[in-house]
Amino acid sequence: MGVNGIIGKKIGMSQVFKDDGSLIPVTVIEAGPCTITQIKTKENDGYDAVQLGFEETKGLSKPEVRHLAASKTGQLRHLREFNFKPDDQIQLGNKVDVTIFKEGEQVDITGTSRGLGFAGVVKRHHFAGGPKTHGASDRTRAPGSIGSTTTPGRVLKGLRMAGHMGDETITTRNLEIIGADQAHNALLIRGAVPGAKNAILVIRMARQPHRKHVRQVVKAEVTSKGPARATATVKPAPAKAPAAPAKK
Repeated sequence: MGVNGIIGKKIGMSQVFKDDGSLIPVTVIEAGPCTITQIKTKENDGYDAVQLGFEETKGLSKPEVRHLAASKTGQLRHLREFNFKPDDQIQLGNKVDVTIFKEGEQVDITGTSRGLGFAGVVKRHHFAGGPKTHGASDRTRAPGSIGSTTTPGRVLKGLRMAGHMGDETITTRNLEIIGADQAHNALLIRGAVPGAKNAILVIRMARQPHRKHVRQVVKAEVTSKGPARATATVKPAPAKAPAAPAKK
């Protein structure tokens, strides 16, 4: 299928052992199955995209129910748009599952990071803090000076200070797929992904895979097809014209 991504839910973290005994930390994601709820085209919407729905629910508003009625998919809680290539399988109501991914591929995962509440500058911005000696025992986690003198006479915009930390949309790029289980709609991703447990994630094909990964894929393809033999065509050198006789 030509869809380049899927909607999923973060289940938690686990670990996988390889054949050589090495351990790989993985994040388990319930990826799909998603339903195609809308197909957008340049003629009607100005751009090409496919809208996927995930996780059945109840209690949607009437406009949302009418929007999903065209695809006859029932009530779906989460809707996201993805790029796609024209394909016969891109039709309203069709399912998209983990079979669009393969082991070893790289993906970009977008989610909402865990909210950490109000945090100070040491935790939020990794400030070193003040001295602990010479009577400054109450300045160890303070931000310090926040402005200049008469010029400019104000606090500059964007200054790093204490405030709300986390609860932001974050995309982690080039994460490797360790496994894809169609029977359980599960994806195993190497390492951590943004979000708490049960957080909604958007998994897309990597836009700019690591060069090392691309070289490994090309090398594997060449190995499977056998060594490539370079053939060169040697053209005969053009015949030289006879030299003109010397004048007496």
